[in-house]
Amino acid sequence: MKGRDLILSRVRAAIAGSPPPVTPAPAINRVWEDDREAMVERFLDRLRDYNVGVTRTSGPVAPAVAGILAGRGIDRLAVPTDLPAAWRPDGVALVPDDNLPYGALNAIPGALTGAALAIAETGSIVLDGGAAQGRRALTLLPDYHLCVVRTEQLVGLVPEAIAALVPNRPITFCSGPSATADIELDRVVGVHGPRRLDVLFVG
Repeated sequence: MKGRDLILSRVRAAIAGSPPPVTPAPAINRVWEDDREAMVERFLDRLRDYNVGVTRTSGPVAPAVAGILAGRGIDRLAVPTDLPAAWRPDGVALVPDDNLPYGALNAIPGALTGAALAIAETGSIVLDGGAAQGRRALTLLPDYHLCVVRTEQLVGLVPEAIAALVPNRPITFCSGPSATADIELDRVVGVHGPRRLDVLFVG
Protein backbone atom coordinates (compact mmCIF):
# COMPACT_ATOMS: atom_id res chain seq x y z
CA MET A 1 0.00 0.00 0.00
CA LYS A 2 1.34 3.42 -0.98
CA GLY A 3 1.86 6.05 1.69
CA ARG A 4 -1.00 8.21 0.39
CA ASP A 5 -3.43 5.30 0.42
CA LEU A 6 -2.31 4.32 3.91
CA ILE A 7 -2.93 7.81 5.25
CA LEU A 8 -6.34 8.04 3.60
CA SER A 9 -7.36 4.63 4.87
CA ARG A 10 -6.48 5.67 8.42
CA VAL A 11 -8.43 8.93 8.04
CA ARG A 12 -11.47 7.06 6.75
CA ALA A 13 -11.26 4.57 9.62
CA ALA A 14 -10.98 7.38 12.17
CA ILE A 15 -14.07 9.20 10.93
CA ALA A 16 -16.16 6.17 10.02
CA GLY A 17 -18.28 6.38 13.13
CA SER A 18 -18.23 10.14 13.51
CA PRO A 19 -21.46 12.14 13.23
CA PRO A 20 -21.75 14.44 10.21
CA PRO A 21 -20.34 17.93 10.74
CA VAL A 22 -22.80 20.48 12.01
CA THR A 23 -23.11 23.65 9.96
CA PRO A 24 -23.67 26.56 12.35
CA ALA A 25 -26.81 28.57 11.72
CA PRO A 26 -26.13 32.14 10.55
CA ALA A 27 -26.24 34.76 13.26
CA ILE A 28 -29.66 36.35 13.46
CA ASN A 29 -29.89 40.07 13.93
CA ARG A 30 -31.23 40.52 17.45
CA VAL A 31 -29.88 44.04 17.86
CA TRP A 32 -32.48 45.83 15.77
CA GLU A 33 -35.20 43.22 15.26
CA ASP A 34 -37.78 45.46 16.93
CA ASP A 35 -36.38 48.77 15.69
CA ARG A 36 -35.85 48.84 11.95
CA GLU A 37 -35.34 52.61 11.92
CA ALA A 38 -32.42 52.30 14.35
CA MET A 39 -30.80 49.79 11.98
CA VAL A 40 -31.22 52.19 9.07
CA GLU A 41 -29.68 55.02 11.07
CA ARG A 42 -26.71 52.83 12.02
CA PHE A 43 -26.13 52.08 8.34
CA LEU A 44 -26.33 55.73 7.29
CA ASP A 45 -24.08 56.83 10.16
CA ARG A 46 -21.48 54.24 9.17
CA LEU A 47 -21.56 55.51 5.59
CA ARG A 48 -20.99 59.08 6.76
CA ASP A 49 -18.03 57.90 8.86
CA TYR A 50 -16.49 56.58 5.63
CA ASN A 51 -16.95 59.93 3.83
CA VAL A 52 -19.77 58.59 1.70
CA GLY A 53 -22.36 61.07 0.45
CA VAL A 54 -25.72 59.99 1.90
CA THR A 55 -29.16 60.90 0.59
CA ARG A 56 -32.37 59.33 1.84
CA THR A 57 -35.66 59.48 0.01
CA SER A 58 -39.09 57.92 0.26
CA GLY A 59 -40.17 59.35 -3.07
CA PRO A 60 -39.29 58.73 -6.72
CA VAL A 61 -35.70 57.69 -7.38
CA ALA A 62 -34.97 59.56 -10.63
CA PRO A 63 -35.39 63.11 -9.22
CA ALA A 64 -33.25 62.21 -6.21
CA VAL A 65 -30.56 60.84 -8.52
CA ALA A 66 -30.72 64.02 -10.60
CA GLY A 67 -30.30 66.17 -7.50
CA ILE A 68 -27.25 64.25 -6.31
CA LEU A 69 -25.62 64.41 -9.74
CA ALA A 70 -26.32 68.14 -10.07
CA GLY A 71 -24.54 68.69 -6.77
CA ARG A 72 -21.56 66.71 -8.07
CA GLY A 73 -21.51 68.44 -11.45
CA ILE A 74 -21.88 65.12 -13.29
CA ASP A 75 -23.99 64.89 -16.44
CA ARG A 76 -22.78 61.58 -17.92
CA LEU A 77 -22.87 58.12 -16.35
CA ALA A 78 -22.17 54.54 -17.25
CA VAL A 79 -25.04 52.29 -16.23
CA PRO A 80 -25.87 48.58 -16.33
CA THR A 81 -27.97 47.55 -19.30
CA ASP A 82 -30.86 46.57 -16.99
CA LEU A 83 -30.99 49.83 -15.02
CA PRO A 84 -34.63 50.35 -13.95
CA ALA A 85 -36.48 52.98 -15.95
CA ALA A 86 -37.63 54.66 -12.73
CA TRP A 87 -33.99 55.42 -11.83
CA ARG A 88 -33.15 57.27 -15.07
CA PRO A 89 -32.76 61.01 -14.37
CA ASP A 90 -33.59 63.73 -16.86
CA GLY A 91 -30.73 65.78 -18.26
CA VAL A 92 -28.07 63.10 -17.71
CA ALA A 93 -26.48 61.12 -20.54
CA LEU A 94 -26.62 57.43 -19.64
CA VAL A 95 -24.17 55.10 -21.38
CA PRO A 96 -25.17 51.43 -21.14
CA ASP A 97 -22.21 49.24 -20.29
CA ASP A 98 -22.66 46.54 -22.89
CA ASN A 99 -19.07 45.35 -22.41
CA LEU A 100 -17.57 48.74 -23.17
CA PRO A 101 -13.78 48.70 -23.63
CA TYR A 102 -11.99 49.47 -20.37
CA GLY A 103 -10.57 52.70 -21.76
CA ALA A 104 -14.03 53.95 -22.75
CA LEU A 105 -15.47 52.99 -19.36
CA ASN A 106 -12.62 54.70 -17.55
CA ALA A 107 -13.27 57.92 -19.49
CA ILE A 108 -16.87 58.19 -18.24
CA PRO A 109 -17.08 60.37 -15.09
CA GLY A 110 -19.20 58.01 -13.02
CA ALA A 111 -21.47 55.00 -12.72
CA LEU A 112 -25.00 54.49 -11.42
CA THR A 113 -25.95 51.05 -10.11
CA GLY A 114 -28.01 49.20 -7.57
CA ALA A 115 -26.70 46.75 -4.98
CA ALA A 116 -27.29 43.18 -3.90
CA LEU A 117 -27.39 43.92 -0.16
CA ALA A 118 -26.21 46.39 2.44
CA ILE A 119 -25.00 45.73 5.99
CA ALA A 120 -25.92 48.11 8.80
CA GLU A 121 -23.23 47.20 11.33
CA THR A 122 -20.31 47.68 8.93
CA GLY A 123 -21.81 50.28 6.60
CA SER A 124 -20.99 48.03 3.66
CA ILE A 125 -22.59 47.77 0.24
CA VAL A 126 -22.46 44.34 -1.36
CA LEU A 127 -22.33 43.94 -5.14
CA ASP A 128 -22.62 40.58 -6.87
CA GLY A 129 -23.23 41.41 -10.52
CA GLY A 130 -26.97 40.78 -10.17
CA ALA A 131 -29.93 42.93 -11.18
CA ALA A 132 -29.15 46.61 -11.86
CA GLN A 133 -25.48 46.17 -10.90
CA GLY A 134 -23.60 45.27 -14.06
CA ARG A 135 -20.14 43.76 -14.17
CA ARG A 136 -17.44 44.48 -11.61
CA ALA A 137 -15.50 46.81 -13.92
CA LEU A 138 -18.48 49.18 -14.02
CA THR A 139 -17.99 50.06 -10.35
CA LEU A 140 -14.18 50.01 -10.38
CA LEU A 141 -13.09 52.07 -13.39
CA PRO A 142 -15.18 55.30 -13.27
CA ASP A 143 -14.02 57.84 -10.69
CA TYR A 144 -17.47 58.20 -9.13
CA HIS A 145 -20.13 55.69 -8.08
CA LEU A 146 -23.74 56.43 -7.16
CA CYS A 147 -25.37 53.38 -5.64
CA VAL A 148 -29.09 52.99 -5.00
CA VAL A 149 -29.89 50.86 -1.93
CA ARG A 150 -33.48 49.91 -1.11
CA THR A 151 -34.60 49.50 2.48
CA GLU A 152 -35.55 45.83 2.00
CA GLN A 153 -31.94 45.11 0.97
CA LEU A 154 -30.56 46.17 4.35
CA VAL A 155 -29.52 43.48 6.84
CA GLY A 156 -28.03 43.96 10.29
CA LEU A 157 -24.91 41.80 10.44
CA VAL A 158 -22.32 40.27 8.11
CA PRO A 159 -23.43 36.63 8.69
CA GLU A 160 -26.94 37.53 7.53
CA ALA A 161 -25.53 38.96 4.32
CA ILE A 162 -23.32 35.92 3.71
CA ALA A 163 -26.29 33.61 4.21
CA ALA A 164 -28.36 35.56 1.67
CA LEU A 165 -25.73 35.85 -1.08
CA VAL A 166 -25.27 33.49 -4.01
CA PRO A 167 -21.73 32.13 -3.48
CA ASN A 168 -20.79 31.58 -7.13
CA ARG A 169 -21.20 35.24 -8.07
CA PRO A 170 -18.34 37.82 -8.12
CA ILE A 171 -19.03 39.34 -4.70
CA THR A 172 -17.56 42.73 -3.77
CA PHE A 173 -17.91 44.43 -0.38
CA CYS A 174 -17.62 48.24 -0.48
CA SER A 175 -17.15 50.17 2.73
CA GLY A 176 -16.64 53.72 1.55
CA PRO A 177 -14.68 55.05 -1.42
CA SER A 178 -11.63 53.12 -2.59
CA ALA A 179 -8.67 53.90 -0.32
CA THR A 180 -5.36 52.47 0.80
CA ALA A 181 -2.65 53.44 3.27
CA ASP A 182 -0.18 50.74 2.27
CA ILE A 183 2.44 53.21 1.01
CA GLU A 184 4.18 54.84 3.98
CA LEU A 185 0.81 54.91 5.78
CA ASP A 186 -0.37 57.83 3.63
CA ARG A 187 -4.06 57.47 2.85
CA VAL A 188 -4.66 57.57 -0.90
CA VAL A 189 -8.15 57.34 -2.43
CA GLY A 190 -9.09 56.01 -5.83
CA VAL A 191 -6.28 53.46 -6.16
CA HIS A 192 -8.48 50.47 -6.98
CA GLY A 193 -11.93 51.91 -7.39
CA PRO A 194 -13.92 55.15 -7.29
CA ARG A 195 -12.60 58.10 -5.29
CA ARG A 196 -16.12 59.33 -4.57
CA LEU A 197 -19.11 57.26 -3.49
CA ASP A 198 -22.69 58.39 -2.95
CA VAL A 199 -25.50 56.21 -1.62
CA LEU A 200 -29.15 56.95 -2.30
CA PHE A 201 -31.12 55.08 0.34
CA VAL A 202 -34.71 54.49 -0.72
CA GLY A 203 -37.13 53.91 2.13
